[in-house]
Amino acid sequence: MRRERLSVVANEPVGPYTLLRVRRGGIEPGVPGQFFMLEAPGRLLPRPMSLCLAPADELGFLIDPIGPGTRALCELEAGAELHVFGPLGNGFRLDAERPLLVGGGIGIAPLPYLSEALGRPPAVLGFRSDWHAQAAELVPNAQVCVEPTLVTELIPAGMDVLACGPEPMLEAVRRIAPVAQLAWEAPMACGYGACYGCAVEIDGLMKRLCVEGPVLCAA
Repeated sequence: MRRERLSVVANEPVGPYTLLRVRRGGIEPGVPGQFFMLEAPGRLLPRPMSLCLAPADELGFLIDPIGPGTRALCELEAGAELHVFGPLGNGFRLDAERPLLVGGGIGIAPLPYLSEALGRPPAVLGFRSDWHAQAAELVPNAQVCVEPTLVTELIPAGMDVLACGPEPMLEAVRRIAPVAQLAWEAPMACGYGACYGCAVEIDGLMKRLCVEGPVLCAA
């Protein structure tokens, strides 16, 4: 892992989300599902972001501008600089024989990079509206549904599921695919296990998602 000050290449709208592209510098993209801590301009704490895309010399992060920190990141202009720290945490295992990517809402963020690493397997993605579903263009070979249809209704049997999305979706995926790999989400302050800010209870046990996750086996 490294911490570097990187320059912004562009901020591009993708439906209601923003794709923040920064120069890679000396930072490696890591394994799909790992995350980075991004300096949020004007805010004390950085924000954790899954890597969405890793083209040559760049790192791309899909951001939902839901608070002051994420909005500040989405307002950065080309040439601005910010500190980036990572890669952090545990990503997806890439040994799946019949991979199926499953994403919900902004939870699709790590799936484009994961899709590239796995050779563009099939994906099923769920969104709350057609506007949000514009982000599906980032994930190849994706079948898309919009509420009230649930993305779990699109999961066929016999697939090796790799999923990221809101907690209710992940819990539903666990019931359908007990050996799925699930990328959980939680607020993080440090990214390396010191603050316990990302500790969540899963099956009666507390997990620090920044060091034990964010990707965990459903079982």
